[in-house]
Amino acid sequence: MCSYFVMPAGKNRDSGIKAQAAKLVRALPESAPCDDLMYEIYVRQKIDSGLADISAGRVKSHEEVLLKFGLAG
Repeated sequence: MCSYFVMPAGKNRDSGIKAQAAKLVRALPESAPCDDLMYEIYVRQKIDSGLADISAGRVKSHEEVLLKFGLAG
């Protein structure tokens, strides 16, 4: 049994955390361990964080990343 719960980050945090958690739980098979739920929460947090970065303009082009790591040809 899970003894902890991590709330998703980003704008979705204010729009029904209980509903989001229930949806995640319902999507898992009955035999799913707590680790599977925690993984789903982690993935959701990362997606929300990435979407927030895009909305805030915190992005780099493919070319910028190649140049930063010295991979540009």
